[in-house]
Amino acid sequence: MNFAIALIAGPQDPAARSALNFAEAVLASGHNIGRLFFYRDAVHLASTLGVQPQDEADIARDWRVFIEAHRLDAVVCIAAALRRGILDEAEARRWDRPAANTAAPWELSGLGQWVDALQTCDRAVTFGA
Repeated sequence: MNFAIALIAGPQDPAARSALNFAEAVLASGHNIGRLFFYRDAVHLASTLGVQPQDEADIARDWRVFIEAHRLDAVVCIAAALRRGILDEAEARRWDRPAANTAAPWELSGLGQWVDALQTCDRAVTFGA
């Protein structure tokens, strides 16, 4: 079965961990994840600038490691990202900002990527409100 997973909740929301646990279970069960889509506050997971206290889990790092390990398509909504100051190199140059704060495995792209995923998946699951 091919899944599309959207995450709307930010890093502090328990839904971010639940979504990661679900994604891990999907792959462990032999299914496929066609696309991960990060929207609204979930775009903060793509930032390379967040630092967690040593005694707390780093959900952004956990997501990045998971995505890289499984070579998954991880799309960050560009409109939501720009509003929240999440920029890759191209967008930092485009908007004349001094630095980028996201890079691979994250890809900034539009909401059309989520629509495309919905058309090609067997199941779509959204986490967060």
